[in-house]
Amino acid sequence: MKYCLSVFVLALALVAPTALAHDYSQGPVKVDHPWSRPTPPGTPMGVGYMSISNSGSSDITLVGAATPRAGSVSIHETSMHDGVMRMAPVKGGLVIPGGSTVELKPHSFHLMLEKLKSPLREGESIPMTLSFEGAEEMQVELNVAPLDREMMEKQSMDHSGKEMGYSGH
Repeated sequence: MKYCLSVFVLALALVAPTALAHDYSQGPVKVDHPWSRPTPPGTPMGVGYMSISNSGSSDITLVGAATPRAGSVSIHETSMHDGVMRMAPVKGGLVIPGGSTVELKPHSFHLMLEKLKSPLREGESIPMTLSFEGAEEMQVELNVAPLDREMMEKQSMDHSGKEMGYSGH
């Protein structure tokens, strides 16, 4: 029994650094857990999700993103209107108020990777540059994983009991 427990603890120690290392910080901006879903062959669009925190006192705005894997990347919001789910580009960028976090997640704000050059495959990392007004560009990598596994990993890492979402304007 002690042997099994030791092996389990060792396995956790080896996995934990990679799970926790999936965040990026630069100045007042922190990007946590950027990820995407796999896409079927021939699908021209993919998505990008992440949490963006602004520890500064001034608002910053996510004004764009780029990746060599897509012809373009745009910022979108999904919303419900009269019982119909709609998706539309976010005009002027996505504001991250000072001292707040905005979560890009399914059925909410997200990045649209348009004109994919090849399918996004589970297990790969997609390089991406995030462009901000009020902060420097930031290089991140989207980890490609199915929705169910990615959501379970995120929930197991958040022990605060707080639900994350758009807080601010």
